[in-house]
This record gives sequence, C-alpha cells and structure tokens, in this order.
Amino acid sequence: MRNASDIIRTVSRHTLAYMLFSISEMFRNYDEFDPMDLLIVHAILNANVINVMNDPSLDEEFSSIHTVEPDTIKQGVSRAALSRFLSLPLETVRRRVAGLKRRKILAETKAGLIVTEQNAFRFGNNHELQKTNMLLLTKLLRDLKRAGINGPDDLRAPESAASIRKAT
Repeated sequence: MRNASDIIRTVSRHTLAYMLFSISEMFRNYDEFDPMDLLIVHAILNANVINVMNDPSLDEEFSSIHTVEPDTIKQGVSRAALSRFLSLPLETVRRRVAGLKRRKILAETKAGLIVTEQNAFRFGNNHELQKTNMLLLTKLLRDLKRAGINGPDDLRAPESAASIRKAT
C-alpha cells in the first residue's frame, strides 16, 4: 500500500498540471485580456454559481452546455470577498472591477458583483473553453487512475497501527 505522502505528492503533481493547462487555455482563449482581469472574472463566475453547484435540482437544470445561469439567480460577491479570496489588495480589485464594469462584463447587484449573462466575451458560456476543460479533466482522471488513484477513497491516508489500537 502506498503511504500518504506518496499519494499527496502524486495528486499535487497531477492537479497542478491540470490547473496550469487550464489557466493557459483560458489565457490563450482570451488573449486580449490582462491575466489579472481574467483571474478576477473567473473568481466572480465561480462565486456567482456556488448556489447552483450546491443545489442538485439547480445543478441539473443548468447542466446543459446550451443553458446559461440567468443573472437573477447568480449569487453576488463583494470586492472585499474577492480581495480576500484572491489575496489581492482591495484597491487592485476595486480598480480592475471598475474597468470590467466599463466593458460591461460585470454588473453590480444588491448582492454584489456578477458576470453578466449577456457579456460580449461569452465568459461563463464559452463552449470551446468548456470542451477543452473536459479534455483536460479526462486527462487528469486518466493520469490519477494510472497512478493508482481511482476515486476519493484512494485519497484517504492509511490508518496507523496506533490509531487502530486506540479505537479498539
């Protein structure tokens, strides 16, 4: 049986590769944008749909590649929360958000910032980027399986003999 530190290193190596390939594709797809702006837009996109991802019925309702979450159900996010999440100075977030609002990518709601459903750059609805993500995720899962990690149960650290003795 593999030890926990081997599993951690293997998973870390493969997930880092997945994240870097994903970011690279995002930058390539939106090459007219500054990387910091892309990071902010995608952090807001993620915050906007956390409520959808946590609700099985909403997750199913908006699962089609042809279905976009309407602005009315998006969960807004504050500039301060973005600043904390991304570990960026609040003033940097404020300045970048102002520019993205001028480009009509972001909108302000009572609940906070959202990426607009109708933004001209198709953030949140870029089918090519979504298809590329599926290819990258498939590669990640295949690589983890090849490394002996078939699912979440394989990520658990094996129990030590001492902890087993304590439990009995």
